[in-house]
Amino acid sequence: MRPAQTLAVVALATAFAALPAAAACLSDAEVDALAGAIAAKTPADTPEGLSEADAACTRAALNRRLAARHGAVAGYKAGLTNAAVQKRFNYDKPVWGVLYQDMLLDTGAVVDPAFGARPLYEADMLVRVKSEAVNQARTPAEVLSAIDQVIPFIELPDLAVQAPPKLNGPGVAAINVGARLGVKGVPVAVPQDEAGRAAMLDALQGMTVRLNDGRDGKELARGKGSDILDHPLNAVAWLAEALGREGLSMKPGDLISLGSFSPLLPPQPGLSVLATYDGLPGAQPVVVNFAPARP
Repeated sequence: MRPAQTLAVVALATAFAALPAAAACLSDAEVDALAGAIAAKTPADTPEGLSEADAACTRAALNRRLAARHGAVAGYKAGLTNAAVQKRFNYDKPVWGVLYQDMLLDTGAVVDPAFGARPLYEADMLVRVKSEAVNQARTPAEVLSAIDQVIPFIELPDLAVQAPPKLNGPGVAAINVGARLGVKGVPVAVPQDEAGRAAMLDALQGMTVRLNDGRDGKELARGKGSDILDHPLNAVAWLAEALGREGLSMKPGDLISLGSFSPLLPPQPGLSVLATYDGLPGAQPVVVNFAPARP
């Protein structure tokens, strides 16, 4: 584990321990059962009736267990950043979770379609943090100056519970926003010159993100860059404030998942999914292949 990763794990543990005891977390036994079900890829009891404080405390307890299993923190994910996805979960603001190194695969990876209890896939994007100044960023331009890469990404979340339709925003937060796996593509470097950065800002907002069947080219879903909080880098600015409220911060090298450009879709055996980012210069497609059904 690199020193920066070790510090990130320690920072998470310290912040988790410092959360208010008054928050009505799930009990240790309930969180143990949730973590065990996630590990076993079996549906867990659905957390219901949680406040935002309950959800934060439960997420912290779950992430102590996930860190023990998965090790190094890779970064964070912003969820419910798309209005259509917020509507699905009857919530009007984003939530966040933690990503771990062994969750991230490279483009072309072959993945078991039953990779979780309630497996899904979606078009997403990662950015890589360059500077701790990202934690003070409040506009897309300020975010762009504090990152050095944008990375095509197909996230493979797992809603993990027995009754996903009963999940609301705090319930999604409590299960670490369903973080399970994701497939990352070839990074696109952030331009160093002002004109280049301005062009990338416009491209990120205006791009069309498509999911296609890699076998026959059929379109599976599409979205716009602006579908994420009007500009996808607003997800990072939101995350900076949300982490700060819990004594956490993004570090150089962290990878940040921005959220859904597409609906959440169920994987099918033998399906190859291709995500493209039309209008973003230099962005190459990212591909995930779901393993065929066993005879």
